[in-house]
Amino acid sequence: MVSTTLLQSLATALAFAFVQAGHPAQAWKAGKFNTLVTFGDSYTDENRLGYFIQNNGSAPPVGWDQPVGLATASGGLSWARYASIYSSAKLYNYAVSGAVCSNNITPRPLSPTALFPDIEGYELPAFIADSKYIVPTTGKPFFTGAQDSTAYAVWIGTNDLGNGAFITNSQQSNKTVSDYIDCVYNTIDGIYKNGGRYFVLLNLAPLDLLPQYQLPSQGGLTATQFWPANGRNQTDVHYRMQNTVAALNDVYEYRTPFVAQISKKYPDAKFANYNVNGLMTDIHSNPTQYLNGTAPLNVTGTSKTCATVSGQNCTVNASPDSFEWFDALHPSEQTSRIVAREFVNVISGKGKWGTYWG
Repeated sequence: MVSTTLLQSLATALAFAFVQAGHPAQAWKAGKFNTLVTFGDSYTDENRLGYFIQNNGSAPPVGWDQPVGLATASGGLSWARYASIYSSAKLYNYAVSGAVCSNNITPRPLSPTALFPDIEGYELPAFIADSKYIVPTTGKPFFTGAQDSTAYAVWIGTNDLGNGAFITNSQQSNKTVSDYIDCVYNTIDGIYKNGGRYFVLLNLAPLDLLPQYQLPSQGGLTATQFWPANGRNQTDVHYRMQNTVAALNDVYEYRTPFVAQISKKYPDAKFANYNVNGLMTDIHSNPTQYLNGTAPLNVTGTSKTCATVSGQNCTVNASPDSFEWFDALHPSEQTSRIVAREFVNVISGKGKWGTYWG
């Protein structure tokens, strides 16, 4: 006779296998979301870091009406702005260039006396403050997103895993990549407690394909403005980054369904995993399906090139849409458009790169 304990274990395993597979949630429908709230780093930021720099390190005031960023790290609009345009949703963008999930895990200096603002210590608290703010001149709420029509997106990890952090063993003592993952899901926890119910988790981009971390034979660079020359073994860097990204993206794949349906921690919440890694890898493998510039398509070089490693005397190719990468560390504006287009498909419940729970 099969023991009760074994039967329970098998039932749990089968249940998890079913949940992990995911299914299109009926709640994710085209046109449902008229508000988009984003958290992240330079891949998403429009000009929030610029405010800090231009104001001696001071944060934007509560209720700051952030202008559209016309020249972001992509060379043009950010993917978040394009997603807002494509979906006709109002954007509240809290991403900060240079950010990590938590400065308690991988602190990165912005200046000799300050760190880059992170999600845990700045972005999430800034959003929560804005969500409760009443504009004095109108007496109306600054944040107008309704619970059932606001999607929250978190895309973080490029700086957490990069130089000055885990890839250079610069994390805080006794901190691991597991702590980074915990921070991401703690962000979801904080948003949920503030009323959020629809969450999109973007997994890690294929950082190993970026020129800063790529193999030398594939255009990899041993020195960039973001990581000056230090005698590093570029081949070792590439494979370490490749393995770390792959392992952590597996964690995303399994942890989201666990917290969404098995943990019972988030009643009424709906989750989507956006496999942006798969999308960007597909761009790399099949550029003719995505890039549309007039110059030869290029997935190893960059549209922006500089005369010096420190980033001086730079020029941008006349056909930037021919490139997957804008510079050694950032996707191009064309790649950002594609990320945005597929994001809108994900929040419409029909994304090829989305998996759903809840």
